[in-house]
Amino acid sequence: MLVGERMSSPVLSIEPEMPIQDALAQMRKDRVSRYPVLKKGKLVGIVAEDDLLNASPSDVTSLSVWEVNYLLSKITVERVMMKDVITVTEDTPLEEAARIMADNRIGGMPVVRGDKVVGIITQTDIFRIFLNLLGGRQAGWRVAVLVKNEPGILYKLTKAVNDAGGNIIAITVFVDPKIQGGEVTMKVDRIDGQALRDALKPVVTEIRDFREVKVA
Repeated sequence: MLVGERMSSPVLSIEPEMPIQDALAQMRKDRVSRYPVLKKGKLVGIVAEDDLLNASPSDVTSLSVWEVNYLLSKITVERVMMKDVITVTEDTPLEEAARIMADNRIGGMPVVRGDKVVGIITQTDIFRIFLNLLGGRQAGWRVAVLVKNEPGILYKLTKAVNDAGGNIIAITVFVDPKIQGGEVTMKVDRIDGQALRDALKPVVTEIRDFREVKVA
């Protein structure tokens, strides 16, 4: 799965000359938390909601409403935006985009094609993908099991579920140095809970979680 398949596009953007209170109002209207900042179509920065809020006077300020509004009208996006923008391309793997965001503690990145901004990928997009990967919107048995790190273990696991009549909606593998082997999380339907447990026991080393998920 690549960034270009899951990015938000066309991208919403603002200009650096926009006053911060106008940018904040536009952000709330568009229901987004960040904008790429473009000047004559060229990417010059990125601004997040926190950047705009932090530039606003505190609620306990001694300034009058008129003084506050005057000061805010003089502060533009250019003064608070982040100018060293980290970007990705459409063919960047999603896991690489997620790693970049996590390592740099940022909530989103513009997606570029050459010098043109063609989209934006955010934490919210990653969360939606994660939700779909785990079958979070579908009913069924949510099962987390520990398995040995050996060739063919996923085949044995999925075959056991299939032979018992179950249908695997989603499956993910989590590998961590603290876990001997790996942890597999599945969403399974079309099978009785006890039948699924019985099918898994000979194949796994431990059933960590087993619950029925009902989606309204």
